[in-house]
Amino acid sequence: MKIAMIGLGKMGANMVRRLVKDGHDIIAYSHSPETAIELANELNNVTPVKNLDELISALEPPRVIWLMIPHQVVDESISHLMDAGMEQGDLLVDGGNSNFNLSKKRAAELGEKNIHFVDCGTSGGVWGLENGYSIMAGGSKEAISLLKPVLQSLAPGKETGWGHVGPAGAGHYVKMVHNGIEYGMMQAFAEGFELLEAKEEMDLDLHQISEIWQHGSVVRSWLLDLIADAFGDDKSLSALSDYVDDSGEGRWTVQDSIELGVPTPVLTLALQMRFRSRQDPSFAGKILNAMRAGFGGHSIKPAE
Repeated sequence: MKIAMIGLGKMGANMVRRLVKDGHDIIAYSHSPETAIELANELNNVTPVKNLDELISALEPPRVIWLMIPHQVVDESISHLMDAGMEQGDLLVDGGNSNFNLSKKRAAELGEKNIHFVDCGTSGGVWGLENGYSIMAGGSKEAISLLKPVLQSLAPGKETGWGHVGPAGAGHYVKMVHNGIEYGMMQAFAEGFELLEAKEEMDLDLHQISEIWQHGSVVRSWLLDLIADAFGDDKSLSALSDYVDDSGEGRWTVQDSIELGVPTPVLTLALQMRFRSRQDPSFAGKILNAMRAGFGGHSIKPAE
């Protein structure tokens, strides 16, 4: 299948690599043209384009165009694609972390022009190339059917790790809650290891403990694997600051829990603890940063 990928950052570029490995042809575009050229030099079946006019011309209708870009520039990109000639029957996919309300709005507006829209919550971070991506897709049955070969190639298995979770907006809603849960899990690990680190009289080896928990423990997980990797590189995490950023989804999760009247004390407090990390130093903040850097390749503030 031939599709276009707009956005060739850590996630987008690896998704292209996984798609090419499974036999797809990719039209690649980045705001930095050299990025697309470098990817085309690395991979067969990747065609770099310099602008969106070239991208539209390189695809036969119905076009499938996947956005893997920051949520702040999605509307601008849609406007440029419409100007470049996206037309009835085409399919636009937003695989980033957009607000689900905006995804519903975009689907409705594009639907008026008979252009399909799918919002794909995409999880897997920098490890997705090897392990596959967990994909939560929202949109019409017709749109998902058109996109299915791509979803099957990106997911860990042809029928596992991805699903049509509901109408437009549902994909990003499910991913939003996924990320809220992630905040809570990460905070629990961070607090636990901070407690272990504070028990100085026992001289506990946190790397050893994290490795023990990786096998057979009920808390074993990918997040724990990332903690063990971080301690393996630096037992004191001296290179990390404890300033922990947030990319928005945790805030949206808490806001919607308030709107729905659903109690989410763990998720809410986990978000608040990220705000706290920007005020007072803590070892827990270093643990959180180690996990964020491990699963998403997020840029983090180094220790001063």
